[in-house]
Amino acid sequence: MSEKACRQCKFISRGNRCPNCNSTDLSDDFSGFVIILNAEESEIAKMMNVTKKGKYALKVR
Repeated sequence: MSEKACRQCKFISRGNRCPNCNSTDLSDDFSGFVIILNAEESEIAKMMNVTKKGKYALKVR
């Protein structure tokens, strides 16, 4: 099963439902990703409005 990015929160995972926000609006058409380890202290996480650690797509189509 391939990885998909959530169109709502950009979280990347496998499956048919986003484990981060519970959305089913997923896409396998995304480009780039960033791995957030500490969302509270990460400037990138703040810019992306990310509050949980994980793998996030930079752009989702």
